[in-house]
Amino acid sequence: MGTSIAGFTQASQQAQQWVNELAEDLNCNDRHAYHLLRAVLHALRDWLSPEEMTDLAAQLPVLIRGIYFEGWKPAETPVWQRHKDDFVARIQDAFSGDPLNDPDMAIAAVFRLLDRHVSHGEIVQVRNSMKKALRELWPAD
Repeated sequence: MGTSIAGFTQASQQAQQWVNELAEDLNCNDRHAYHLLRAVLHALRDWLSPEEMTDLAAQLPVLIRGIYFEGWKPAETPVWQRHKDDFVARIQDAFSGDPLNDPDMAIAAVFRLLDRHVSHGEIVQVRNSMKKALRELWPAD
């Protein structure tokens, strides 16, 4: 039983580390960073093909993966009109009460976070599956 509790504690710490890193990158509080991470993960999940979406999910820490799949409606995904403006608008909609000052910068910060924690090969596959305008938000190495 101790192993499962330790695993849960580690998963919690790992998720908090991701949120803390994003908050530090954006100079914002952790609540705002969590909300942004969640919104971008949901949009990204719905913009990817089912195969790419699940490949990315497999590399996310367990609690981040839970956030990624939270509220997922497989019958409504993936989104086929994958334009950058629609992606950014979806993120902005998640912040309707407190709009992002620079949504492109905020989204790019989440993409950089994923770059730091997900394998390079998977990131390349995810980036390559995006339309060019949206891919430009994802920093290339």
